[in-house]
Amino acid sequence: MELVLISMRRPTDKKRHPVHDEIRAPVLYLPEYLHEEPWRVLKATARGVFTAGFWRAFARFVPDLLRDPSRNRVRRLGQALVLAAEWPKGAEWLHVHFIHTPGSVGSYASTITGIPWTCSAHAKDIWTSEDWDLRSKLSHASWVVTCTRSGFEHLKALASKPSKVHLSYHGLDLDRFGPFHGARSGADGSDPDRPVTIVSVGRAVEKKGFDTLLEALALLPAHLSWRFVHIGGGEKLGELKVLAAKLGIADRVAWKGALAQEEVLAHYRHADLFALACRIAADGDRDGLPNVLVEASSQRLPCVTTAVSGIPELLTDGETGLLVEPDDPRALAEALVRAITDPGLRERLGAAAEHRVRHHFDHHASIGQLVELFEKEWQQA
Repeated sequence: MELVLISMRRPTDKKRHPVHDEIRAPVLYLPEYLHEEPWRVLKATARGVFTAGFWRAFARFVPDLLRDPSRNRVRRLGQALVLAAEWPKGAEWLHVHFIHTPGSVGSYASTITGIPWTCSAHAKDIWTSEDWDLRSKLSHASWVVTCTRSGFEHLKALASKPSKVHLSYHGLDLDRFGPFHGARSGADGSDPDRPVTIVSVGRAVEKKGFDTLLEALALLPAHLSWRFVHIGGGEKLGELKVLAAKLGIADRVAWKGALAQEEVLAHYRHADLFALACRIAADGDRDGLPNVLVEASSQRLPCVTTAVSGIPELLTDGETGLLVEPDDPRALAEALVRAITDPGLRERLGAAAEHRVRHHFDHHASIGQLVELFEKEWQQA
């Protein structure tokens, strides 16, 4: 399938990953904010108003704006107009990632152009969207896939045609995460010269629960020897560093910042344990099934995490990982102690988790499912 990528924002990451250089598809950048490219927006609008599709989209936009009177809602229509006016030559389908803001742009653009659209919904976009907005998009999209059973059940309950909603787990490119045949340290926390290495990967944002993880680490018995490595950036990184100092564990914590994929893989392979304390944020935002848990599991690295959203669909407590309830530092500390002091348990959990990933989370399965959905829809078109 030939792809053209449509981006609603320009990249801001300072780190460029080698995998980005493998992308061959051309990229069309929409105006991130309408006032930044006014002539482009005006030109697209002037072209659109003479089409029946524009007025059909506008008739949908007005009630949406009345329910959501925000600049963001206006921006969605403006971006849709630019996309419709600059539609890539030869493109016959529009697939949208994330059902919130990108879903609105895609839905309006589909109405303007008459080109069908489909959507992949994930986590934040589902749980921070209003039900009326989700219902509208579910009624207009040809189909929607989502990556966790909780999201799947929620969208099905909102859809006028539940058969439009499909469950498709994120698959991991196992060619990039080949089996790890090396040996772990076997440390049990009793030797100060052989600390157990705990790694975590994720942005420093509320839903990742890194404050809870730091509090749990501070509750570990004083005689245990461990070190914690955090990989990732994020808006709360400074606050976390202050918290680590306040809790008296700063000397055991290493902040690596954003790293390239191959560097992250190396940390998975050198660590003894992976930890992540996901939670439901105050605004309802949450992870679906964090890819980092799938990645760590693929490397036979045992995971201690929380039973939030789709995580129990990958990890079963005591079988393929250790799971506790979110926002409970003491319970998390107890699970960490159990894993730190028992290398045999870590080995069993890691091996079982790797087996599950390699048999159920290979990206070929999810790609095959999407291709089947696209082909079925094309045949009916």
